[in-house]
Amino acid sequence: MTPPTNRPARVAGIVLAAGSSVRMGRNKLLLELAGQSVVRRAVSRALAVLDPVIVVLGHEAERVRRELAGLSCRVVVNPEHGRGVETSVRAGVAALPAGADAAVMLLADMPLVTPAMLAALLERFRATGAVLVISRYEETIAPPHLYARSLFAELAAAGSGKAVIGRHRADAEVLTWPAAGLADLDLPADRERVEALLSAQSG
Repeated sequence: MTPPTNRPARVAGIVLAAGSSVRMGRNKLLLELAGQSVVRRAVSRALAVLDPVIVVLGHEAERVRRELAGLSCRVVVNPEHGRGVETSVRAGVAALPAGADAAVMLLADMPLVTPAMLAALLERFRATGAVLVISRYEETIAPPHLYARSLFAELAAAGSGKAVIGRHRADAEVLTWPAAGLADLDLPADRERVEALLSAQSG
């Protein structure tokens, strides 16, 4: 458990946005959904709750960076992104500020993740001091997840949130979300489905 302090816990965000979008055939982070690009939507939602927000870029980093113009996030470019998501996890953890008590890691291509979901992770962490607060969509464990500072070194060493969750599952707080929240963008056909889900979510 995280020891209590007299100040509110400071929780940072790490948005993983370095992938090559091979199956999509184009950079999916730059696709527009409901009037906003995928990456800008993800980072804007993170900024509504988390401070600071670190965005790990890789593929077409400069194009994606331009899409984030005006947002108060910190961009980190991972030159090794082609070697796997583990390198981006490590880059994100390495960029966390010394004052962060915890960090929420999320994927840029999960557009159904909302600020309310991120806020719920923070609230559970602040209420319980748990070292880990994870998201579950019916039977599937998937981001966003919150890791307390005591897990940062382990997360960086593993380069895998899944590995850390596996080791600390018994100590984790679990928040459950509708299965539709798992929607991501991998194939061109996914775009229409995700836009319909976003429309339903906003309505």
